[in-house]
Amino acid sequence: METITPSIQFFAGLFEDLSNVSLRREVRTGKRIVLMIFNQLQALQGLNSFTKPSLNSLLLTDEEGEINVTPSSTRFIFGGDEGDELMRVECKFEIEQDDHWERFMRFMHRYAEANGMEYGER
Repeated sequence: METITPSIQFFAGLFEDLSNVSLRREVRTGKRIVLMIFNQLQALQGLNSFTKPSLNSLLLTDEEGEINVTPSSTRFIFGGDEGDELMRVECKFEIEQDDHWERFMRFMHRYAEANGMEYGER
């Protein structure tokens, strides 16, 4: 297999830097919930989102291939003195199938290793 640097894209060719990720399991249903947090988005810099085709999903790419995720919600959190400064973007989605969860976790381990992130529990 070819070694490919793991990447995350909302828009074709615009690689985003993941700031944090939270992995949860809903007690009632057992669904796994992923919350990806981005402190900034390349897609918003210089109106890039208007010049690149939208993927209509989140594209996660690594040496195993591509994972297309359709977020259940995307929240833009603003703050600052005027309340107009983008503080972070939260992208949430659910994973129900065990094999999809295992594939996602392999991607996350590769992404974390390539970007100096480490796993920690709260």
